[in-house]
Amino acid sequence: MDKLKSMQVFVNVVQHGSFSRAAINFAVTSTMVGKHIKFLETHLGTKLLNRTTRKQSLTEAGQLYYLECQRILDDIAEAENSLQALENKPKGRIRINSPVTFGNILLAPIVADFLQRYPDINVELTLDNDLIDPLHDPVDVVIRIGELANSSLIARQIAVYEMMFCASPDYLARHRVPLSLNDLASHQCLGFSYGDIQSSLALRIDTSAFDTQHSRLTSNSGQALKVAALKGTGILLQPRLLLSEELGRGDLIEILSEQVPSPTPIHLMYKSKALPLKTRVFIEFVLTAMNANLKRDRP
Repeated sequence: MDKLKSMQVFVNVVQHGSFSRAAINFAVTSTMVGKHIKFLETHLGTKLLNRTTRKQSLTEAGQLYYLECQRILDDIAEAENSLQALENKPKGRIRINSPVTFGNILLAPIVADFLQRYPDINVELTLDNDLIDPLHDPVDVVIRIGELANSSLIARQIAVYEMMFCASPDYLARHRVPLSLNDLASHQCLGFSYGDIQSSLALRIDTSAFDTQHSRLTSNSGQALKVAALKGTGILLQPRLLLSEELGRGDLIEILSEQVPSPTPIHLMYKSKALPLKTRVFIEFVLTAMNANLKRDRP
């Protein structure tokens, strides 16, 4: 067997905690993944993984070998990146993680354009609202919305979410148009929820806090909330960037335009300044595309 390939498979198994996920990533069977691990264990004369029917864990030797494999594979990648830089022809795979709604509406079109511009680069785009850590998870770039906690990651702000209240013409025809935040208490509102975060249009503007407590619908999907707003279910608080088409068509109407929260920053984050060429060109591509989007959608 190819020892380098077996090392790559081993690292992938450890990072994902699963033979089946590694099998998918390398387009092989789980049995073949097991053969790669067995090959390394036989070659090294020691056990790398403790495996049961429920879980697997690294042995002490496995932990040491995993760290060395990571270092070796990173060195190989760096050598390849140096050659690519000399040729100015980026290639390889970039793993990106983004929040779901932002990824679907804004990032996915940018990635599609990027792939056409750079035919030798492949992208693995994962959309979820989990807090992925590039220092420990197998990802090259993450996009996060909101203020950043203290972190050793490198962060670049790519845009801001300018929040806005809106509702469908049908909803506003059936209910009195709110003129102040206090009026929201008598309205049906749509709230975002994720894990321990429950937002029923809870927000703080200047020094005043408001919480409607009247969410007809809460969801961890901004898209689901937007669909509900379009059907006249209630009042929506969402980023203007995600609503440009609906506002342009008149399907949603802005309200309370003078009483919205401060803009929320959007950051692109990665773990090292010494980036491969493929990652550098992706970051610059996203920054350029987001700037173009902001200029186009600015009222």
